[in-house]
Amino acid sequence: MRNREEEKNMALIKDYAETFYTKENAYAFVGRHLIASYEGCYLKALADHDELVPVMKTAIKASGATLLKVVKHRFPSSGGLTAVFLLAESHASIHTYPEHAACFVDLFTCGTTCLPEKFDAILTAFLRPKKVYRQILLRHQSIDQDKFREV
Repeated sequence: MRNREEEKNMALIKDYAETFYTKENAYAFVGRHLIASYEGCYLKALADHDELVPVMKTAIKASGATLLKVVKHRFPSSGGLTAVFLLAESHASIHTYPEHAACFVDLFTCGTTCLPEKFDAILTAFLRPKKVYRQILLRHQSIDQDKFREV
């Protein structure tokens, strides 16, 4: 069951999609950035890099993005994986932590033709997390500066 914040976020996404997803806006200066944390993942799926990378590719394709290149690194000590997928529209990444049965995922796409919800749906179906924390940021809108501190 979705909590109120997630329901509110999904309503904003639906409104955004209905407003901006047009052929005329396909290459507008807008971006959508899905950031997600999956916890309590099915360990076999999380640790099977030979299957996980193709699932990421499938999720990318389902979102409507175009894959250009993959760079990946396996961490021998933990069995974790960091994989970055260069897209024509921007990038996707996954960082796995098998020792915590968890991973971080993100998908950033420019323009209005890609749907990160489809990307997320495929990954959650494969990894079967018990908890998912996700947010989609609209990158062309102002960002609340109070949430950032100067360095």
